[in-house]
Amino acid sequence: MSLFSPTTVGDVDVRNRVSLAPMTRLRSGADGVPGPLVAKYYAQRAGIGLLVTEGVYPSAESRGYAGQPGIVTEAQASGWAKVADAVHAEGGTIFMQLMNSGRVSHTDITGTDRIVAPSAIAIEGETRLADGSKVSYPVPHALETSELATVRDEFVAAARRAVDAGIDGVELHSANGYLLHEFLSPASNQRTDEYGGSPEARARFVIEVAQAVVAEIGAGRVGIRISPAHNIQDVWEKDEAETRATYEALIAGLAPLGLAYLSVLHADPAGDLIQDLRRTFGGTFIVNSGFSNVTTREEAVSAVDGDIADLVAVGRPAIANPDLVTRWQNEADENQVDQATVYGGGEHGYTDYPFLQN
Repeated sequence: MSLFSPTTVGDVDVRNRVSLAPMTRLRSGADGVPGPLVAKYYAQRAGIGLLVTEGVYPSAESRGYAGQPGIVTEAQASGWAKVADAVHAEGGTIFMQLMNSGRVSHTDITGTDRIVAPSAIAIEGETRLADGSKVSYPVPHALETSELATVRDEFVAAARRAVDAGIDGVELHSANGYLLHEFLSPASNQRTDEYGGSPEARARFVIEVAQAVVAEIGAGRVGIRISPAHNIQDVWEKDEAETRATYEALIAGLAPLGLAYLSVLHADPAGDLIQDLRRTFGGTFIVNSGFSNVTTREEAVSAVDGDIADLVAVGRPAIANPDLVTRWQNEADENQVDQATVYGGGEHGYTDYPFLQN
């Protein structure tokens, strides 16, 4: 196999082993409806084997950012149907990342009475509101045991809406400090019920969400993303033994489901921890080396050729190069990303990066 060879991811065939990493872009306005600009953005990148969208909120309470898209209302689902149609018209495949932001939000963003988390522990620091002002993160509501089924079912309903809209599958966001990840770390999960206190207990809710989504739309349309020891947004995982035990428990619980893929964000994807998790998972494996690194063509080729992964998720190069796979196949020069235009705004820095000239 090679980076440019086709493969199968769950129930779908993909044209190559490059994946668009899920990246926050914030172009969906106050109503969270992805419009024609969002459809154009993803359709431009349909030459990438597996597109994974930015994080999409499954309930109003779970919205993390102004301008983030949702999959709650009929208007939002209709917007995503147009995105799916545009991608499919270009021969592409697209999964939607479902993201409950948990405590990484503010009620002035969600418009709800609260934000939620495993435990009532706030993040240090500030978040940005729609008007550009910054406010401190509030103390979240610690979800009662009886409330967890509601949060789980929001993921299930969102997955159903996404697939009914024509999206090929969903990715459960259990990384980067958001709600599902918050359950995994003892820094953010200090529960005393059956969902906290041990690696197996902390992994339980994530496994239950995955089981429920699989029961609704089928395992071949469900992937999951994790980021062990990424240590971001106050989800600390600095104890190596505890981190290994937690993720071993998580993957052992997920492996029997036969998910479409496991996507891992980690600085050392070839290391023992990540490769051990890959073996336990036993299915399609996607790697991404982290926020601080820009994945190069050579690194991506090496990861697949060296059997470190089945696919490689690519971030910033795919923002700046809608025809990234063509450029990599031809070893052509690449556009450089304009970091100032990554988050929010209009077409500039979003859909106006140039393609290779014929």
